[in-house]
Amino acid sequence: MSVNKRVAEEVLSKLPSIDTSLVNEMIEKELKNLNKKIIVLDDDPTGVQTIHGISVYTDWSLDSITKGFQEENSMFFILTNSRGFTAAETAKAHQEIAANIVEAAKRNNREFTIISRGDSTLRGHYPLETQVLKETVEGNSAATFDGEVILPFFKEGGRFTIDNTHYVQYDEYLVPAGETEFAKDRTFGYTKSHLGEWAEEKSNGEYKAKDMTYISLESLRALDIETIEQQLLKVEHFNKVIVNAVDYADVKVFAIALIRAMNKGKNFMFRSAAALTKVIGGVSDKNLLTREEMMSEDTNHGGLVIIGSHVKKTTEQFEELKKSDAVELIEFNVHLVLEPEKFEKELDRVVETTNKLIIEGKNVAVYTRRERLDLGEGKKEEELKLSVQISDAVTSIVKRLEARPSFIIAKGGITSSDIGTNGLEVKRATVAGQIRPGIPVWTTGSESKFPGISYVIFPGNVGTKTDLREVVEMLSKK
Repeated sequence: MSVNKRVAEEVLSKLPSIDTSLVNEMIEKELKNLNKKIIVLDDDPTGVQTIHGISVYTDWSLDSITKGFQEENSMFFILTNSRGFTAAETAKAHQEIAANIVEAAKRNNREFTIISRGDSTLRGHYPLETQVLKETVEGNSAATFDGEVILPFFKEGGRFTIDNTHYVQYDEYLVPAGETEFAKDRTFGYTKSHLGEWAEEKSNGEYKAKDMTYISLESLRALDIETIEQQLLKVEHFNKVIVNAVDYADVKVFAIALIRAMNKGKNFMFRSAAALTKVIGGVSDKNLLTREEMMSEDTNHGGLVIIGSHVKKTTEQFEELKKSDAVELIEFNVHLVLEPEKFEKELDRVVETTNKLIIEGKNVAVYTRRERLDLGEGKKEEELKLSVQISDAVTSIVKRLEARPSFIIAKGGITSSDIGTNGLEVKRATVAGQIRPGIPVWTTGSESKFPGISYVIFPGNVGTKTDLREVVEMLSKK
């Protein structure tokens, strides 16, 4: 564990308090002055973990984006799933998205704001995605971007930014993000926890930490909106704005100053976690979903849980699920991917057993073999190709299901994205809300394989040790 870790309670209790009811009143008023369509590009499907009643489109065709523009809601999400893309794939996707957004905005005569929703533990294709969006929007319209707001705070997941350093909470400790398992990610690794230094590191020194604008907790807590607005009005050359936050109230105060600066002509790109979307989209608080709200039709069938993520938290939650008698476990030996015939047979076995148990009214948890497939040094590309094959196979379990489960839970961002778009063939879903803090539920659209089913998107790195088990037990037939 980190030498720089801090005791969360000590740090958070020292911060000045804030009049939340006054802030809520102010932000509500300010949001009425924001006449822009907010488009959130989500690099995996867990970004809807703070909202409800909002549409998620799983493609970025001009048709889908136009539908988003025509909705009454001020905000809609596009699931890009780009965290599972190569750099070239994500660049191409973001060019297409930005060009279609500009075209849809012209047709609907609406101004827009783009939020690139990334991971609260700082993984993902950054700064590539926001850079491509900026260049494409500017190349296709008269718009120019003055700066980029970086706001990875996500309270539900214990991600806080204090003194410009981003922390991840582990039990009672706050650990600098650069010293966590997430910073060692094979694809998206980084070393810095100070967000200015992180942005400098990620941009290979193109943007310097010393030149960035820092929005401090002190000025947010003092409701010094004018100072923050002045800071934002001075930002130019796509420089970075680092926002400190430990509570939604901090984001709201920042958003008030931001809207005022935007209404004076400033234009920003955003790289944020899920908190900003809730605030800027004006999404109200909502109680956690109940079993009754999630079970649309009476069925004697069991539910389905699919566990793909391999992060430490998922493994702990899975160990806890194993103790439950509410679920039957099926291991999918994905290492057989190296022997195609055996792999095909193994997949058939998993699908048949799953179908049979669901019809019998039993909940099923299909989990991929827990050891990572490691081909040794210098085989990264081959490993990636095999992991795509494995992911396709896991998705096809849902695709080939004949019995409609009473619910579906997918564990892990990429797993849940593939199952949602390919397995369930969702084109547009509505976010029903959350079943636990930071764990969103989609209601699938009429075009999907199982229309109106409750689909729980359980991020790999979110939730307490017992959450997965408790969610499955709650959804089990009483």
